[in-house]
Amino acid sequence: MNLTLGKYSPFNTVIHRLDSRIKLVSLIVFMVSVFLNYGSAYMNLVVYAGIFLILFIISLIGHVSFLQLFRSLKGLWVMVLFILILNLLLPGKTSGDIAFTIGSLNVYYLTIINVSYILVRLILVMMMTNVFTSTTKPMEMTGALEWLFYPLKFIGFPIHKIAMAISLALRFIPTLAEETDKIMKAQASRGVDFKQGKFKDKIKAIVSLIIPLFMSAFMTSGELADAMEARGYDPNAKRTRYRAYRWSLKDTCGVILSALFLAGMIVLAVKQYDLFALLNVSLPILS
Repeated sequence: MNLTLGKYSPFNTVIHRLDSRIKLVSLIVFMVSVFLNYGSAYMNLVVYAGIFLILFIISLIGHVSFLQLFRSLKGLWVMVLFILILNLLLPGKTSGDIAFTIGSLNVYYLTIINVSYILVRLILVMMMTNVFTSTTKPMEMTGALEWLFYPLKFIGFPIHKIAMAISLALRFIPTLAEETDKIMKAQASRGVDFKQGKFKDKIKAIVSLIIPLFMSAFMTSGELADAMEARGYDPNAKRTRYRAYRWSLKDTCGVILSALFLAGMIVLAVKQYDLFALLNVSLPILS
């Protein structure tokens, strides 16, 4: 199991050299833009295609393999198939043009669009997170989160503890994935079949995977806690920084590009232009 989410890839690219605070703010800007309403359902998908193209270019610059990410998330496609079947069986009060018919069941274009919304948004969010975690070191990520949460410090919010917990959780995603793969291979060598057999047998196989995985996770967290304590880590102590943040021209360019992107997305959401109406393109009616 080769999981890339949360795993830092050491390259010397422009994206890697950007200030981690800029990358965190840009991540939030991209996520906000994904959940804005740009008018019709078709226009939303067009804007999502543009965001995907931008993320694709950023991935190429930062040497981030999002195709490897999709291959490692096989459960994503199972979930999408489940959502599709659920929307087909429980369409609710659906009107508009019919895409096709399965027996006596009508499949509407609106159902396909709703499933596409879920799939595209999930893919975009995964791509954003993958770019951020692959180009940002864990300690830099912690510093960026602390900087973002700093205003909460005035109301007694433990920003350092929360930032450290989030960064450690992201860091241990690939570690737990590798441990899961090892346990599955070990159980398979002992005759456990995770793919075939009755439902009862599959439940037993999953239990034989979950219990060792939990034990391994607790042992790993205990070893990490001992290592941090041995190095004198105190979460309640006043924090100092080994490396100071240095602002540069590329960081300024990153801020300007993020601001322009956010402004453009807000304009599109407020104006809600209809590109297909301007081009006089007829599309299926959704409602």
